[in-house]
Formats: sequence, C-alpha cells, structure tokens
Amino acid sequence: MDKKNRKRRTCVVQAGLGEPVSYRAVMPPLCLSSTFQMDEVGKKAAYEYSRTRNPTRDHLAQALAEIEKGYGACVTSSGMAALTLIVHLLNPEDLLIAPYDCYGRSYRMLSALAEKKHFRLKFVDQYSEKGIVDAFSETPQMVLIESPSNPVMRIADIRAIAEKAKACGAITVVDNTFLSPMLQQPLSLGADIVYHSTTKFLNGHSDVVGGCVVMKTKELWEHLDFWANSLGLIGAPFDSYLTLRGLRTLELRVHRAQENAMAIAAMLATHDKVAKVYYPGLPTHEGHAIAVAQQEGFGAMLSLELKGDYETARAFVSGLSLFRLAQSLGGTESLINHPASMTHVSMGPEARAKAGVTDQLLRLSIGVEHIEDLLEDLREALAGI
Repeated sequence: MDKKNRKRRTCVVQAGLGEPVSYRAVMPPLCLSSTFQMDEVGKKAAYEYSRTRNPTRDHLAQALAEIEKGYGACVTSSGMAALTLIVHLLNPEDLLIAPYDCYGRSYRMLSALAEKKHFRLKFVDQYSEKGIVDAFSETPQMVLIESPSNPVMRIADIRAIAEKAKACGAITVVDNTFLSPMLQQPLSLGADIVYHSTTKFLNGHSDVVGGCVVMKTKELWEHLDFWANSLGLIGAPFDSYLTLRGLRTLELRVHRAQENAMAIAAMLATHDKVAKVYYPGLPTHEGHAIAVAQQEGFGAMLSLELKGDYETARAFVSGLSLFRLAQSLGGTESLINHPASMTHVSMGPEARAKAGVTDQLLRLSIGVEHIEDLLEDLREALAGI
C-alpha cells in the first residue's frame, strides 16, 4: 500500500516501524548518541552530530510531516522554540500580523522581539471581515493564526485568510496545538507552515516539553532546518522518543477527550452559575459554522466564565477534586487553568481585557476519565460557590 494513501491513524501507529536498525527491532530504538562515527575523511554521512540530525528525532519529524501532509518537519525543544524558529524567516522591515488574543507567552515574546526591531508587528482582529481587511491594508510578509484561540476559543477562517496572504505574497502560519492534525489540517486549508507545542495533545501524557514546525514546501523546510540547526532549537532524542510513543495513541485520545468535552460544554451551558461557555461545538458559538467547515471535530478544550468575580473562580477551583489546577493541556488527565493569573498574565491587564480574559474565566483541558465522574466533579464545585 502506498504510504501516501494511508489514513492518519495508521500513520501515527506505523511511524518508524521496521526501520533498518540493529537487532531487527519492531519499535525503533532510542538513539542517545551525540555524535556518530564517519567512514572516512571528506565523506558525508547521514548522521554525524545530533544537533544536526538524530535518528530518533527524525522518526518523529517524519511522522509529524506525514500526518500534517507537509514536506518536512523540524522537532524543537518547546512550542515557544517552534515559534522562535518560524520568525527567523522575517527581516527587520517585514511585517508580521498576529491575533490580538493569541497565547499569552506568544503575545509577550512577539512584542519583545518587535521592540528589538527583529520585525514589525501588528496585532489584529482575525475574526471579522473588517478585521481581516484592516489587517491586509498594509502588506504583511507573515500572518500568524491561532484557531481555536487560547483561551476563549475564537475561530479564524484559515482558508480565507490564507488566500489573502497568498495574494500579497505572505507566509501563512497556523498554531494547530489545540486541535492536533486529527481534527484540523491547516496545510490543506492553504497554510504554508503549521506548528505545535508537542507538549500538549501530540505527546499527550504531560511528561515531555517539546514543539514542532511542519512546512508545506522543500524551500521552507530547508530555510527552517538551517535555523533549527544553527540556533540549536532542536528537541532532545529522549523527548522525541517519548513524543513518538504518545503520538501512536493520538487518534484514540483526542476522540475520547472530545466526546467528554462536548458533554461537559452542554452541561455548563445550561447551568445557572455559568455566565458563558466558550466551545466551538456549541451551535451558539460565534465561530461554530466556520469550525464545522474547516475542522473534523471540536476538540477537548473549552473555557467557561462564571457569574461572579476572582473570588468566585478561586472557590470553584478549590471545590474540584478531579480537575487539577495546572499549566498546560492535552494530557490524558483533566486540568483547569486560570488564564488571568497563569498562562496570560504576561500579556498585561489591558491586552487581557481586550482579549476577553477576565478574572472569572477558567480554561478546561478535558481528559479521558469517565464522563460521569467529570460531570459530577464540576457540578459539586459549582454547587459550592
């Protein structure tokens, strides 16, 4: 069977299997060596030094490129390293447009680099026709999209934005962390680059920090492969090994967690102590129609805004027993996050207010526990506020 015709579920399970390695191992072994013996002076080898190439990291990169339908991938040490790598395509005079409500650390890093004149930066509203028109009123060289957005799950029309970007020669970059390649394929929608924090759903077990960048073309891959090697942004072999192991169950984990998320969103949407639920799977969500058109599911991430204030949010979190208060997302376990004091604190109060990150907003990463237990945990915590 031609590898190009394999389904994504098959790709992640089969990644790296049967490689011509020692002992005819079914599962590709972990290669920790930092350096490799060369046959003779002046003769290049496939592997010479692990910052440049490592077999274990290559197995993961090949799998990620395959499931995102890209030409090639770079495995990085974190999601932020992935974004750092991508912006090295820009020159000081180039304009990058990014969503005004992007992930807090991305917002802060992009702002800091722009202040140092690495590139020009404009935060825009990518969720309305007027916002998109305004965004392209200047000619950008790169457009960054985060859909669904973190944490209020706004949906950007990736295909429409990518078409406008292509018309003016801009590179379209999509953060696909929240949905994973199982639920959204940005390259197929017209994007040029897709990136992830592999810490999240791709690894899926909250025991690795990592990232990746997948490029549609050989030219983009060669550019970013050069910078990944030169800057040393690469992921470690052991982290790559664990991520590849987690990747094999991605389809199963994502779909179970998504089923749980839909049931939780429906329950919260009718609860009298909840002011609003942010989940694209609800027909009432502002971006529901676009999500239906460009996604293969609605994912396992949702946010809720409680009726009340900061103390209400604190009391609610304290009443939970299954949802752990922690950074990150995408593991098999359910987590809760208070963005205003955690993931988005670095944005500052003005930017948080504009993005809709209030003191009573809470973000849930839904795990694969039994749905009845998760619902009961949430109901008990709501009853206590």
